[in-house]
Amino acid sequence: MNALKDQRPALRVALFSGNYDYVRDGANQALNRWVDFLERNGVAVRVYSPTAEKAAFDHAGTLISVPSIAIPRRPEYRFALGMPRSIKQDLADFNPNVIHLSAPDLLGYSALRVAKKWKIPAIASVHTRFESYLKYYKLAWLEKYVVKYLCHFYRQCAGIFAPTPEVAATLRHQGVPDNVGVWSRGVDGLRFNPAKRCDAWRKSLGFASTDVVVLFVGRLVLEKGLCAFAETINELRRRNVACRPLIVGDGPEMKSFKQLLPDAVFTGFLQGDDLARAYASADIFFNPSVTEAFGNVTLEAMASGLPCVCAAGTGNVSLVTDGVTGLLSPNRCPKEYAAHISTLTKNDDTRRTMGAAAQKASTAYVWDSVMVGLLRKFQDIVRHTRPDVVAETTQISIPESQLR
Repeated sequence: MNALKDQRPALRVALFSGNYDYVRDGANQALNRWVDFLERNGVAVRVYSPTAEKAAFDHAGTLISVPSIAIPRRPEYRFALGMPRSIKQDLADFNPNVIHLSAPDLLGYSALRVAKKWKIPAIASVHTRFESYLKYYKLAWLEKYVVKYLCHFYRQCAGIFAPTPEVAATLRHQGVPDNVGVWSRGVDGLRFNPAKRCDAWRKSLGFASTDVVVLFVGRLVLEKGLCAFAETINELRRRNVACRPLIVGDGPEMKSFKQLLPDAVFTGFLQGDDLARAYASADIFFNPSVTEAFGNVTLEAMASGLPCVCAAGTGNVSLVTDGVTGLLSPNRCPKEYAAHISTLTKNDDTRRTMGAAAQKASTAYVWDSVMVGLLRKFQDIVRHTRPDVVAETTQISIPESQLR
């Protein structure tokens, strides 16, 4: 195609997010990498999201703050108050030809209505299994209504991308149409790798060289399986299994979690090389969460050479090969978790073999390769819904460090 002769507009993406930079989590890390990738490859992007007075990190791309309020009981997160006229005017000035919806909130629904009115394809990405959170806050009775709303929301989208095949299957089972693809995730293998292990750091936390350290990484919130983690450690104590818990993360349940595990080591929130060191300096990774859409922390642990004991849920079953890179728990109960951790604690060779296999398996998850696949899927949707738009980019640029 001769770009000089083609008068069609190039791809322009408006991204709507519920949290783009004010609390660091797996969802907004993926979105920031997506925006960075798009801009490196000549795609114009504009992001609309609630913001806080102090951001958690430096975001990628141009971010437009939308009016929002703190969510009750979870004030670290914010709820967007729809799309006021000023934001709609900014969106019109940007003149997108694709709208990307990363959250089915009021802002996302408002953007969906605009997309329909302006005849712009709306493409949704799924990052959170909201319906699975409700039981942790005594709101399980709302689940069927939330699922009904989610189906209503996603049925109106030209394309939907789930993080794993299992989440895609769950969406279809709930009633979402078959146009559900998969947008997987990647891991920075240069940062997260076994070489970051530091025995001096372990010692500074009070661990002996012979201790088997069981690691938890994540936000300290109920839906991450904190109670299951604590019950499993206590079950291991009853079985006289010699292992020691290491907790990396912060959140509203910090105080209560410490009460459940008074002998655990809590580092608080870590990031960057400090986080990579923590992963590599542990011996077993334990993720009992059943609410994950994608196990980002599980993948980082695998890249760091740790065998993973996980709930057999949507966020982990596509990552962990049971008996090869870790052990999955179909029953998702503390006694089963404890049996798995006990097996790995008592068998150094099995632990090391699974850890090495996990690290090798993680190398299949390369961020920019994942992004190339997603961009091509976006282009396919645009070609079918907006033939007046040039969906192709002239050349996809991937840093040499990502070509592995």
